[in-house]
This record gives sequence, structure tokens and C-alpha cells, in this order.
Amino acid sequence: MYDLIIKNTTIVNEGKEFEGDLAIKDGRIAKIDSCINAQAAQEVDGTGKHLLPGVIDDQVHFRDPGFPHKGSIATESLAAVAGGVTSFMEMPNTNPQTTNFEELNKKFERASRVSPANYSFFFGATNDNLELVKQVDPANVCGIKIFMGSSTGNMLVDNQKVLEQIFTHAPNLIATHCEDEATIRNNVAIFKAKYGDDLNATHHPLIRNVEGCYLSSSKAIELAKKTDARLHILHISTAKETELFTNEVPLKEKRITAEACVHHMYFNDTFYLSKGNQIKCNPAIKTENDRLAIIKAVLDDRIDIIATDHAPHSWEEKSQHYTKAPSGLPLVQHSLNIMMNFVHEGVFSLVDVVKKMAHAPAECFRIKERGYLREGYFADLVLVDLEAPQNITQKQLKYHCQWSPLDGEKLVGKVQKTWVNGLLVFDDILAANFVAAGMPITFNSTR
Repeated sequence: MYDLIIKNTTIVNEGKEFEGDLAIKDGRIAKIDSCINAQAAQEVDGTGKHLLPGVIDDQVHFRDPGFPHKGSIATESLAAVAGGVTSFMEMPNTNPQTTNFEELNKKFERASRVSPANYSFFFGATNDNLELVKQVDPANVCGIKIFMGSSTGNMLVDNQKVLEQIFTHAPNLIATHCEDEATIRNNVAIFKAKYGDDLNATHHPLIRNVEGCYLSSSKAIELAKKTDARLHILHISTAKETELFTNEVPLKEKRITAEACVHHMYFNDTFYLSKGNQIKCNPAIKTENDRLAIIKAVLDDRIDIIATDHAPHSWEEKSQHYTKAPSGLPLVQHSLNIMMNFVHEGVFSLVDVVKKMAHAPAECFRIKERGYLREGYFADLVLVDLEAPQNITQKQLKYHCQWSPLDGEKLVGKVQKTWVNGLLVFDDILAANFVAAGMPITFNSTR
């Protein structure tokens, strides 16, 4: 007898949409067929709905430890599963930073107690922890994070010799935040001198400009080619950067990959007038031409993955003057909603969304037994209503910060149920079943 059968649904997987049933047993997908006539402890009718593999978000900041007023693994992972994100990879710029194994292990232990989603954590590189970077276990850690632009504490890696050594010796994938620090500092000085107290969020994409992004991304790619490192450049924000990447080989064969974030595809610089610091993020949201170029690069496979860079701050922090307001915005609950809205508008197909948000992260990071609807794989599933309206309001938010740059937006497409390792962790109609179902993500990972 199966634990669960999802009946009469449209299954979206590996480039196809087809009507069928899916059965779960002991946390894994046991059978996929056009019709499963068997006993099950529970059945769910998926008529009129689409069943997708759970979203894998390769870039989130859950602010834990050190920033409980912004969020935690517990609160933000709840928001994740409410948005159909069943696995996340969290960044190291916490307090303390995740730049040693003691702090890394603490994160894994904390997640094991509170997270309804599967989890892994990046190990942060600094100018002086190369020997620890070399010891990272690529089977259990998603990657090495390098900030090649400003970050908290001492996580800006700006020593050229150290950078080359990290790229040479990193045991697994290197993920980079690419903005040239010298360019940004120079622009800050120029704009402060010109605008003084009138400096505001509309200046943000001019300060953290195209040139700064392109210069840093180019440098990272040059290093990766020189050292044969596996490089993944996060949150591409400019049309110019999209020209750095290729679609000439399959993702499995790529040594250099790229990610786009939903906010760089949804917003453009005209939104600063109405949203202000709410959409202040690094790298900055830029022009409509940049937005369209990123979408095009996602569609033609120059950009491989869609993620969020979920980065919550308190409303009080974001309400400060532009120069004091921190960068980052909460998005993990609504990334799939945004993409389903794009499907409704004809920008993407649902097959595209599944490819870029589930299949591609699994391939890029070499994740074991997740990211696809396959018999024997872990049952990380999302049931969505592609036609249901979704009005974003503060009342529905799971984020600890309790605000969203999407507040008041009307999207089409809604997450109805989310399962992680076969356990129901979110139900939009019934009371949510927020069990700590998450497991550590494991990897078939080598350099």
C-alpha cells in the first residue's frame, strides 16, 4: 500500500506535460503512471492542477544566526515551502559568519530541528581561510561562496593571489557575487558629492552600475578558465553580462554557469520611484533593456538557473534614508508565483519554469535524487493552480519581516500544496502542516 497517491493531475517534468498519477512510499516517488489503481493511506485529487518537482533555490539569506529581527531558518523556510521551494542553499554572511566548520555544523544542526525544507549551506571564503576551504566536503556542502563585491565583516575577497588560490584549490563549485568594489566606491564618492542628502534609491543602479558588474564577472570567468574551476555567477543583472555565457554545450558539461533572480526579471529601474528602498539590492535592479536581456538569456540557456537571493530586513531598516537602508528583499515565498505569472503572460512555459527552478539547480550542483519527478527520487513536490489569482497582501506573508516588495501586486498562479520527502508541509486550503521534514541535501560533487 502506498502512503499517498496524487490522482488525475498534469505532471510537468523533463520537458513534458502529461496527465497521470503519482504515488509516494516511504518519502520517495514509488510510481508514476497514467493511472495508478492501488490502495493508499491517502489520496489527493489533482484535477485541474499541475504537479511539479519542488523548487530548488540556490541562493537565500535566512539571517540565522545573528539577525533574529530579520529572519531565521525556521521562519524563512516556512515561507519557502509556502512558495513551493522544497530545497534551499543558504549563504554564509551571517553573524558569526559561516567561514569555519564549527559555525557550518551549527547551521546544519539548527536546520535539522526546524526546517520543513531540505537544506545546504555555502562555506564562505575570506582572504585568510584558504586551508579551511580546501577541507570542505563536496558531498555535503553545496559550494564555496566568494564575495567579489562588498559584504559583511571580512568576507570581501579582494586579494588577487588569494582569489587565484581559492579558484585553484576549491574542492567543489564556487559561487560568486560579482561587483567591482573599486568601481562602486568611486561612484559612491561621485554621487554623494553631487547629490548629498538628496541621494536616493533611483541612484542605486547608477552607483552599482553595469561596468562594475561586468568588470567583476569577467574577472571571475577569467580566473575560472585559468584554473579550470567550476564557477557559478549569481544574480546576473545586466544585458552586457549575459554576453559572457554560452549555450553551446549542455548544462552537465558546463564549467561556468549563471543564475538569474526573479526580481531582476520582474522589476526595472522605473520601480524605484514607487518602491524606493524596498527594491534596493546588490547587484541593483537596472533598466528595462537589462531585464529583457536577462529573460532572453534564461530562455536560450546562456543563464542556467532562476533563484531569489532572498534577503529580508526589517521594515524599520528599509525605511531609513537610502544611504543607511540595507540592500536585499524578501522573495522566497513568491518566486514560483512570479514565474507562473510569467507563464500566464506567455513569457515562459511551465516546462521552462520547472527546468530552470528544479532540474537545472539539481544538475548544476550535482544534487542526488532531487529536482526531478522520477521513480526512486525523494518526493519533493508542488501542486499548483496555474489559473488561480494570487493577490499579495501582508496578511499572507510568512516572512518574519512581514513585508514584501510585491505587496499589492496581483499575480496569476498559486501554490496549493507542498510535500518535502513525502510529507505535507504546506496546504493553502487546510491548516498548514509545518513539520520539520527537511533533510540535508547531498551531492555527487567533485571539482
